[in-house]
Amino acid sequence: MHPCWTAFCIRQIAAGAKLPGTIRKIPANMNPLKIGVLTLHKSFNYGSYWQAMHLVRFLAKEGAAVRLLEHQSGRVLFAELKCGLQPVLPTPVPPSDRPFYRKRLNAFMEAFEQMPCSEPFPLEDAGQMPPSDLVVVGSDEVWNLFHPWYGGASLFWGDGVNTQMLVSYAASFGSYPAQQGLGAEWAEKLRQFDLIAVRDQNSRQLVQSATGIDPELVVDPCLLTEEPGAPDTDQPVPERYLAVYGHNFEPHFIEHAKEFARRSGLPLVSIGYRNDWADQHWIEAGPIEFDGFMRNSAAVITNFFHGCVFALRYHRPFACAATPYRSIKVISLMDKLGGLNHLVHEGSPYTAFEDALTQPLAPYLLHRIGQLRQSSQAYLQRALQLKQYQYA
Repeated sequence: MHPCWTAFCIRQIAAGAKLPGTIRKIPANMNPLKIGVLTLHKSFNYGSYWQAMHLVRFLAKEGAAVRLLEHQSGRVLFAELKCGLQPVLPTPVPPSDRPFYRKRLNAFMEAFEQMPCSEPFPLEDAGQMPPSDLVVVGSDEVWNLFHPWYGGASLFWGDGVNTQMLVSYAASFGSYPAQQGLGAEWAEKLRQFDLIAVRDQNSRQLVQSATGIDPELVVDPCLLTEEPGAPDTDQPVPERYLAVYGHNFEPHFIEHAKEFARRSGLPLVSIGYRNDWADQHWIEAGPIEFDGFMRNSAAVITNFFHGCVFALRYHRPFACAATPYRSIKVISLMDKLGGLNHLVHEGSPYTAFEDALTQPLAPYLLHRIGQLRQSSQAYLQRALQLKQYQYA
């Protein structure tokens, strides 16, 4: 193929055009693209695990050879383990709960062993990273400069990454607000990316204001497909229950939850964390069990971003407390889907809480998820096509 035509095709695909003869999946007689995914895949967090796995699975179904790029750091591992054993801080962990949190960590480690990871390399030395044809940075809070141990890690900004093409997917700045702005150093790093897609409006504003680039807004990888994440497992919970996912809920939210449980006759079952007001706990559940737990619940009560995402994924009614730390990403998610009525604020009456948990998800909300799912898949397919044209 003539180099001028190749360059033209690349520009057109990047702009979203559908060219004659473009191939959505890599042909069987062509070596599969080697794709590396750079994300926070080994945090002891259900959402972090599943966003990584769903992104890898989607890219693999498109015909690529996909690996999670296995960055390692003793400093980060120590912080992750410390957080995993004390996950409800500032609430202290009672000694009676410590064995459950240790079991939870072990369940995560068993799940980590099944992840398709590259050879390990130091987080601080991208030069030792195995080569990839294409590297996808994201999803999750990879650009959160306020993150206590990953904040500012230049690897996630593309520095020294061993690849021919660099894109982001559903990257987020997390709790780092758009009002804070980005310095010239970070803006220059973002300009290294061939394509940029973010997960929330706050991240979009940060990229826009710093670089002049208008990044695409895409869904969390957990919403990329509707396929179940894992088969059902034996669960030590009642047949019908209210899933509680989160910790350190506000008092008004707790009172609403307890009142709803009393009126509905359904027990409150807390997964992954101790919530003293719940009727039952499953603290030691691993990420595989978490998927089935959320899928089989009657409704979801949460203050976590991925609590909302899993409720949406499995079409479960849900109520979410918009906490200050997670308000940026939760509000952005529900705003772009038209689901702000699922957010419960301090002044929200009980009736708003009850409506969120008893009404089926609105058809317009599910329709919007479907639209964003299609455009998000198209973005990733466009990135693969760009790389294929570079091969041609």
